[in-house]
Amino acid sequence: MGQSLAARVLYFTAPYQVTVREEWLPPPAPGQVLVQTVVSAISPGTELLIYRGQAPTDLAIDETITALSGTLTFPLKYGYAAVGRVIAAGSPAERAWQGRLIFAFQPHASHFLSAPDELLPVPDPLSPEEAAFLPNMETAVNFLMDGHPLIGERVVVFGQGIVGLLTTALLGRVPLSRLITLDRYAFRRERSREWGAHASLDAGKDDVLARLQACLQDEHAVAGADLTYELSGNPAALDQAIAVTGFNGRVVIGSWYGQKRADLNLGGRFHRSRIRLISSQVSTIAPEWGGRWTKGRRLHVAWQMLQHVRPAPLITHRFPFEQAGQAYALLDQRPEEAMQVLFTYRES
Repeated sequence: MGQSLAARVLYFTAPYQVTVREEWLPPPAPGQVLVQTVVSAISPGTELLIYRGQAPTDLAIDETITALSGTLTFPLKYGYAAVGRVIAAGSPAERAWQGRLIFAFQPHASHFLSAPDELLPVPDPLSPEEAAFLPNMETAVNFLMDGHPLIGERVVVFGQGIVGLLTTALLGRVPLSRLITLDRYAFRRERSREWGAHASLDAGKDDVLARLQACLQDEHAVAGADLTYELSGNPAALDQAIAVTGFNGRVVIGSWYGQKRADLNLGGRFHRSRIRLISSQVSTIAPEWGGRWTKGRRLHVAWQMLQHVRPAPLITHRFPFEQAGQAYALLDQRPEEAMQVLFTYRES
């Protein structure tokens, strides 16, 4: 392909405003390939913070992904879950990639240029839609690595969005004594129980903490959860997560709150309970794993887990890329109806 191409690219332009623009891409240079996107997945947690104007504008978009440079200021290209096919190569050295189905950490766009070493071939058993879950599954794998769940432990997960449900699906494979989840929306709680939770409670109920403590009661163990995950995106849930965690327990904080502040009660039993707060973020490998783990190894495990979990049932909506505004409005205004939302792309 020796001529420029008009790619359609999503921009966040202001709070609650997105637009799809045309941008001309040059032909791929030597060392590059051209990818035509098949589907891309919205990450509701991070992307809704950007959509609502709640992301810290002085923060780098991402310090590890080449395609996500700059800061979180409008206008902004974002997204990191694109699945597509390589349709052109910049030189004979890249022609082996021609026609391959790949995953890329790329913003939402109909086409993009990339170096081959930034692309991940999609394993044969997975569909393009299933492959779009890779970043969220990698995050779930990272949460288990950071939390160290042990046989017989009692584990609580606040939040059953995409990442929360995938984390529950992985925790469900560990022989835990209790796995209790919380979420406001009934269809998420139902899926949570199907994927391994022993119970899933309505986080919006006034008595939810008392009910949760009752679920955790065990005559053979000290009170409270051994391990708690806060994955809801709601800062108030972090205080609740600390409250239900027992002596010497761990709280893994996987939510990113952006500009929202967390008001914590650390003046009571927190210190005497020796509770450990663990920040978890998927862009790096925790130092304790650095000697034997790389991002490539963790991604390999994430691909394997996708083949076991097969997350396609979590897809509730598919929007043509040109209707991106409707997709974000749905996630913002009617979260009780939506789980994983995908953009689909017409061939051009």
